[in-house]
Amino acid sequence: MNRWKKKQPKPIKPNKRPKLAGEGFGGRLGYFASRALTNIRQNVFVNVVTIGTITLALLIVALFLLIFVNLESAADTWSERVQVTAYFDHELAQQEQTALRGKISAIPGTAKVTYVSRDEALKRFKSRLRGQETLLEGVRSEVLPTSIEIALKKSYRDSGMIEAYVASLKRISGISEVQYGEEWVQRFNTFLNFMRLVGALLGGFLVIAVLFIVSNTIKLTIYARRDELEVMSLVGATRFFIKAPFLIEGIIQGGSGALLAMGLLYGLYEGFLHNAGSLLTFNPTTAGLAFLPSEYVGGIILAGILLGFIGSITSLKRFITV
Repeated sequence: MNRWKKKQPKPIKPNKRPKLAGEGFGGRLGYFASRALTNIRQNVFVNVVTIGTITLALLIVALFLLIFVNLESAADTWSERVQVTAYFDHELAQQEQTALRGKISAIPGTAKVTYVSRDEALKRFKSRLRGQETLLEGVRSEVLPTSIEIALKKSYRDSGMIEAYVASLKRISGISEVQYGEEWVQRFNTFLNFMRLVGALLGGFLVIAVLFIVSNTIKLTIYARRDELEVMSLVGATRFFIKAPFLIEGIIQGGSGALLAMGLLYGLYEGFLHNAGSLLTFNPTTAGLAFLPSEYVGGIILAGILLGFIGSITSLKRFITV
C-alpha cells in the first residue's frame, strides 16, 4: 500500500543570488573606476574640454606661484644686505675687539660680527674705484674710521626690529656712530609688504575663479548625461552608486589637469632659461631663478584632484539630492 502512496513534492528552496567574484569594497571600487574610465572614453570631447580648462586654470595659478616664490627668494637675498655698521674713532686693540664682539653678539638678533680695520677700509675703497685709483693718491688709512659690521638674523631685518637693535647697540660704550641705511630698509620693507598683499589678493581671486570655472565645466559634463542619471535613479540605483563613478571621473580629470599644468609650466620654465639670455640683460640661471619646490608641486596636484572632486560633487547636487 505504501508504494502506491502519492509522493509529496519536495519544497522548492528560494534561489540565492550568486555572489559576484568582485563583490566587496575592492570590487565596487574597481567597478566604479572602470565605469568612470568608460564614461571618459564615451565622452572624449567633453572630458578633453574639462581637463583642458582645469589645466589652464591651474597653470595660471602655478605660474603666479612660480613668480611669487622667486620674488620671495630674491627678497630674502636682498634682505641679507641689511646690516648695521658701528664706527669708532680709533683703531681697536685685539683685546678691545674681543670684548666688543662678545657684547654685540649678546644682543638678540646678531647673526655675524666682522671687524673692519682702517687698512681694510682703504682697500675696499680702492676696489670700488677700480680704474680711478689716481683719485686716492696721497690718501692714508688714518683718515678712515674703523668699524664693526653686523649682519642681522632674518627675523630682525624689518624696520621696527632694526630700530630696537640699534637702540641696544648704542648703549655699548666706545661706539661713536651707528648707521644702517634707515631709508633703504623702510623702502625695502614697504615693497615686501606690498608684494605680499598683492600676492594674497591675486591668489585668493585666482582660487575663487578656478573653483567657479572648474565647477561649471564639470556641470556641463554631467548635464550631457542627465538622461542616464534619471534612468539609473528610476530603476532603483542608490545615490552613492550613481554618484561614485562621476566623483572618480572628477578626480581623474582634476589629477590629469594638474599633471598637464605642471608639465607645461616646467616646459615654459626650461624654455625661458634657455632663451632669456638673448632677451634680458641678466642670466636667469646665475640670478637664482628656480622652479617650484616639490611641496608646491605636490600641493598643486592635490589641489587639482580636490578641484575635480569638489566640482563633481557640487555639480551632482542639481540632479541628485544629497
